Amino acid sequence: MPNIKSAKKRVLVTKIRNDRNKAAKTELKTVLKKARAEGAAPEAKKNAVIALDKAAGKGHIHKNKAARLKSRLAKTANA
Repeated sequence: MPNIKSAKKRVLVTKIRNDRNKAAKTELKTVLKKARAEGAAPEAKKNAVIALDKAAGKGHIHKNKAARLKSRLAKTANA
């Protein structure tokens, strides 16, 4: 455990940010899973695209990964 005040704060802030990022990534995975489900509604795919754009904008995932996942969702929707 750190002894310096600023280091103690960094530990607390890092934990808060890690929890927030983990929750966001988990939520994204859930949305994607629902969109990929057999017979998923078009609304679920739309929500997944929105969630991917938000995650890429906030830096949770890379923008190219978001584009790749959106492309794959569209490909399965059109097939």
